[in-house]
Amino acid sequence: MYPARALRVILEPNLSSARHTAVCIKPSSHFQGANIYVERDGQLHLLVSEAEAPHLRQVSCFSTHTPQRVALFLQASPQRDISRRTASFQYELLSNQSTTGPDFQKMALVEAMCRPCDNMELLMAICSSDFVVRGSIQNVSHDLENHMSQVEVGVLQVYRQKNQIFREDKSTGEWQGLIKTLLQCKVKKGAGDFLFTGNEHFGEAWLGCAPRFKEFRAVYQTASKKGANPCEFQLD
Repeated sequence: MYPARALRVILEPNLSSARHTAVCIKPSSHFQGANIYVERDGQLHLLVSEAEAPHLRQVSCFSTHTPQRVALFLQASPQRDISRRTASFQYELLSNQSTTGPDFQKMALVEAMCRPCDNMELLMAICSSDFVVRGSIQNVSHDLENHMSQVEVGVLQVYRQKNQIFREDKSTGEWQGLIKTLLQCKVKKGAGDFLFTGNEHFGEAWLGCAPRFKEFRAVYQTASKKGANPCEFQLD
């Protein structure tokens, strides 16, 4: 049997004194050779199991409301050979004041709103989102098993993006990108231009506020005349 030990990983900085309230773990698609546990009150709680089929492994989140440092344990699974196995994963620190439960089944549930943003939320979204793009909905597909929807966006203008999620198709010269949201948000294909905002998690774009562009323009111009816009935004 090889190997038979565990690796203890301390997440720094000390999350108990930081502004983050949750940690989310996403195993790689080729995760194997170990299980991941989180240490709470002297006990280990399973987060990621090697026994699960890869397509069933979801993002696992847990609260960081603890006086101790957050520790993960990677427990090696018993093997009968010495072939190489890689147990790789990503983690993100999230902050959300409305989060009250100690566990979250999916990272998206922490931030998804599934409702139209009010004017102030919209104005704040263009200032603080990881991505802000103008475009149209080309297609919407649904993953019933994982309760997710994926929006294919034809991009007219990229105002801001943290990473290269929205890219130019070299064959057509058109800019495109994919945005995810929860199935319960019931996103449908609609005509016209939208302003898509949201945040990136584990290399994927997640939908935040997404008004029609003409509606956003009216809200921004009204706020600008009153001097109430929290940041400058180049409309054209």
